[in-house]
Amino acid sequence: MLYLFSIIIVLASLLGGAVPMFIEPTHRRMQLAMSFIGGVMAGVATLDLLPESLNLGETKHVMLWLLAGFLAIFLLERFLPSHCHDVSDKEHHSCEHEHKLTWVGTLAGLSLHSVLAGVALGAAWVAGGVEVALGVFVAIVLHKPFDGLTLIAMMRIASVSKALTLFTNFIFAFGVPVGVAFFYFSGGASDTAVSAALAFSAGMFLCISLTDLLPELQFHRHDRFGLTIALLLGLAIAWGISSLHSHDDSHANHDESSILHEH
Repeated sequence: MLYLFSIIIVLASLLGGAVPMFIEPTHRRMQLAMSFIGGVMAGVATLDLLPESLNLGETKHVMLWLLAGFLAIFLLERFLPSHCHDVSDKEHHSCEHEHKLTWVGTLAGLSLHSVLAGVALGAAWVAGGVEVALGVFVAIVLHKPFDGLTLIAMMRIASVSKALTLFTNFIFAFGVPVGVAFFYFSGGASDTAVSAALAFSAGMFLCISLTDLLPELQFHRHDRFGLTIALLLGLAIAWGISSLHSHDDSHANHDESSILHEH
């Protein structure tokens, strides 16, 4: 099933990267989608990843890893800005930071972000199989097309050749499977390692979610009701996924699988 998750994520990324080649996304649709996905990611972080991490590790260590994940994405955006999805206007896209975005910087930042997302998926799978990994998978598969869209739209704005754009989109799509493989095959499946990875991922998801959601408070007053409903719907989806399993049961399943692995 983990292989199927990875394949679907790759296809979602490829599809997102193909969108700006054929369709001009609108600002309103992008913001509504990002509000929904931001809600899903915040919900998965607090209702799935964090409880699983607390089941496997000490509270203080879990919260430190949570802050580490949050800080990692914050610093990534501070020094290598890449997480901007409002590229609906080719000539005057609204991702105008004090430091100008380039497609190379976007590629580097989003690639690292994708690998870290893969680590989150691998950690969730080790912690409790499909029941725990489902929420992480949904959050990634919903968010990944927008990363692909952002990257390819930036390349389109920079007038990069179509051949290089297609090749980059293909390579970028495999960032999550690389992260999954790195964690899953690294031998780091101890409770301590899984707890740290889950907490780090929760912090990362929260930072990504807030990056998408907080600007709306100041710059999207015209769609505040629609954006709020989209956010609440995303949170409801995350809550529904979390309700499908018991975190105590998944912890017991992880202990059983660890014992079997040792023998």
